[in-house]
Amino acid sequence: MSTAKAAKTVGLIGWPVEHSASPAMFNAAFKALGLNWRYEAFPVPPDKLERTLRDLHARGVLGFNVTVPHKQAILPHLDSILPEARAVGAVNTVTALADPTPIWQGTNTDILGFQRDLLIHLPDPRPGMLALILGAGGAAHAATYVLARLGFQIMIVSRTPGRGLELIRSIQSGLRLGDAEHPIESTQWRMQIRTMTPDRLAELKTPVDLIVNCTPVGMWPNTAASPWPDGIPFPPTAFVYDMVYRPEQTLLVRQAQDAGLNAVSGLGMLVQQGAAAFQRWTGTEAPIDLMLDAARQVLAQ
Repeated sequence: MSTAKAAKTVGLIGWPVEHSASPAMFNAAFKALGLNWRYEAFPVPPDKLERTLRDLHARGVLGFNVTVPHKQAILPHLDSILPEARAVGAVNTVTALADPTPIWQGTNTDILGFQRDLLIHLPDPRPGMLALILGAGGAAHAATYVLARLGFQIMIVSRTPGRGLELIRSIQSGLRLGDAEHPIESTQWRMQIRTMTPDRLAELKTPVDLIVNCTPVGMWPNTAASPWPDGIPFPPTAFVYDMVYRPEQTLLVRQAQDAGLNAVSGLGMLVQQGAAAFQRWTGTEAPIDLMLDAARQVLAQ
């Protein structure tokens, strides 16, 4: 009879998840560090979220990442939500805690992942710079929170104005809460967040410094799509950050580069937020460069 211990299991829930590079990225890190852990992708349709959480709990899964479309829908199903996730109204990482019985605790490592990677590409943002956020879902909440704290003026670009307004109210409420780890500076109260529909982008007169795509538009397998409206030129001064990472060269990134702009995909954010989740689950610092290489190998297939 084998005496080998069963691997500790973590994973990813979302719909779809077959495109994800996370399993390869995490499993390569576990192997390199000699950790008896495994990372699985769990496809979860929207109407199966509650049932899946019960199943994962019963299986003894120790944690999981959360992607589209569950980052906001999962909130009422968690036992505990950390301040940064409450501040943005979205969760992308869940950990099973013994308290004394197992509970699900949610946090948001997208915040840290986006900020770390953005500042690699845009290392010296100035207060008052204008950012366009494309989308109003869970990823947009994290990006807006980060940019508001960095002093950006922000325009939420959403086809559904009501969702944009909900995002603004959520972020402003989150900023008012604050916490010991994320203190609010007095100058940040001068930040402004507004909303507009994509068809009005051509009316913008203020120079745009940053465009962040927080939608899944352009994600594999729908790689021929772009969230930027046809017929509207890119602002000539903007840096374009596409949170979509598969493919690494999205149509949006290619369009922006063809227009003479600097543009990157969200691969760096994926790795940075994953590294934060890795350390949270295992208590061990993540091998970031190795995780990046593993993700790139998946994307090259």
